[in-house]
Amino acid sequence: MDTMGRHVIAELWGCDADKLNDFRGIERIMVNAALEAGAEVREVAFHKFAPQGVSGVVIISESHLTIHSFPEHGYASIDVYTCGDRIDPNVACDYITSSLGADRVESIELPRGMGPIHLADVKTRACSSL
Repeated sequence: MDTMGRHVIAELWGCDADKLNDFRGIERIMVNAALEAGAEVREVAFHKFAPQGVSGVVIISESHLTIHSFPEHGYASIDVYTCGDRIDPNVACDYITSSLGADRVESIELPRGMGPIHLADVKTRACSSL
């Protein structure tokens, strides 16, 4: 294994506002994203904000998935961090992006556990429409 883990940080724009404000829906999407990637779900914790927005974490044996939604902006920030080389965090990220109906995603993948981060080694992905 080249790294201890892979960490995808993504900005999702143009998401469906109703989906971003649906507490149970967001929770289901995040758990399903973990399962779709082949991860083992350990714990789930989500919070609904007033008047809108949802934040949450799915703890997996391989690390975690997090989300913070901003329905008023059609925006969600997500992190998918997986340890080892068995789980591809991009699979979970793509599942979340599709499920929320995002029309633009900007993401970066950071290798974890390799010492100092060198920007030349960081993979970025950007899609204007999905």
